[in-house]
Amino acid sequence: MNLANWEDARDAARRRLPKIFFDFIDGAAFSETTARANIDDFEKWTLEQRVLVDVADRHLSTRYLGTGRPSPLILGPVGFAGLFAPNAEIKAARAAHNAGIPFCLSNFGIVSMEALRDATDGPLWFQLYVLKDRDLSENLLRRAQSIGVEALVITVDSQVKSVREKDTRNGFRTLTKLTPGLALKLMRKPRWVAGALMAGPIRINNLSDYPEYGTNALEQAAKLGHLIDSSMTWDDVARFRERWKGKLIIKGILSLEDAAQCARLGVDAIIVSNHGGRQLDGARSSISVLPEVVGEVGDKLDVLFDGGVRRGGHVVKAMALGAKGVLLGRSYAYAVAADGQRGVETLLELMRVEMDVAIGHIGVRNFNELFEHRDRVLRRHA
Repeated sequence: MNLANWEDARDAARRRLPKIFFDFIDGAAFSETTARANIDDFEKWTLEQRVLVDVADRHLSTRYLGTGRPSPLILGPVGFAGLFAPNAEIKAARAAHNAGIPFCLSNFGIVSMEALRDATDGPLWFQLYVLKDRDLSENLLRRAQSIGVEALVITVDSQVKSVREKDTRNGFRTLTKLTPGLALKLMRKPRWVAGALMAGPIRINNLSDYPEYGTNALEQAAKLGHLIDSSMTWDDVARFRERWKGKLIIKGILSLEDAAQCARLGVDAIIVSNHGGRQLDGARSSISVLPEVVGEVGDKLDVLFDGGVRRGGHVVKAMALGAKGVLLGRSYAYAVAADGQRGVETLLELMRVEMDVAIGHIGVRNFNELFEHRDRVLRRHA
C-alpha cells in the first residue's frame, strides 16, 4: 500500500474498517469544534524560510524523561486499538520501537501489557484511567512495574464522560454484544472480519481476571466509561507520585494553574492535551495553550504535546514552541488500521522526512537550535 501522508492512511482505514470502528477513531465530542481547531490552529503559526545556511549536519534527536531519543515522536495511548487490526497494539509498538521511540499502551487496549512486553523490547509506557475500583488500579500498577514500564501516564481529562455523536449513532458503548444488525454491517468489510476471526476473541485482556467488567470488547466499552472515578483530586496524584517509583506523566493539562500544580507535586512530565477534542467541545486547541504552559513550567518538568498532529511540520512548530516530545494518536490509528505495522512504519518515516525538510529550510540543524532561534523562524498570525 502506497501511503503518501496521513490522509491516505485515513482514507484506507475508512475503506477497511466497519463504520462503527472508523467513527470511533475519527469522532470527537459534540460539534467537534475543538478537534478541528487542534489541526486548524497550527496554521496560525508559519515557518520562516532561511537560505544559504549550513544545514548539512542535521538530526532530529531530543531528550525527555532523562533519556535521549532519536526523534520527538511518541505513539500515544489509543483505546480499543485492537479493534482496528489484529494485534494492532503489538504491530504499532514494533513500528515505534524500530524507530527508537516509546509506545504507550492504553488502559483500554486490547492486548495485555505482558503480551505486549513479550512481543517487543523497546520503551513501553502505560496509560492509566483511575477507576472507582482502586484495587484494579493497584493491580495494574504492580503489573506495569513487573514488566519494566518506563513511564506511567495518568489521564486526568476524562473524569466526566463525554458524548461523541458518531458513537451515539453507531451504538458504540451502548451495544454489549454482537447483534444481527451489527453482524450484517460488519460483514460488509470481509477483510476486517477475516482478520478478526483469525485473531480470536476481542476483549481488553488486561481485564481478563475481572469478568465483572465484561467478557468482550463491546461489553467492556459500555461499562468502563461509567467507571472512571470523577472524585479524583490532586491528592490522588500525590499518592500516585509516592506509590509509583518510575517516571510519572500527567496527560490532559490545558491550564497554567494545573501545570504549576503538577510541578509542585514532582511530576516528571505533563502532556498538553485536550484528548483530541473528544472530551470538552469548545476547549482551546492544544497548540494555542502550549507556549503558555512552557513559559510557566518548562524549566521545572518536561512538557510533551498532543493534539491535531498530522504532519511533520506540526511537530516542528510544537518543538519550536517548547515541547520536548510529541504524541501521535489518531494518525497512527489510521495507519495501523490501513496497513498494520507497515502502515505505522510508513507514517513515521513520512513524518521524519517532513521534519527533516522543515528544519533544513528554516536554517536550523536540530531542535535545540530551533527553540533557541524560535523568534526568527516561527511567526504568529491572527
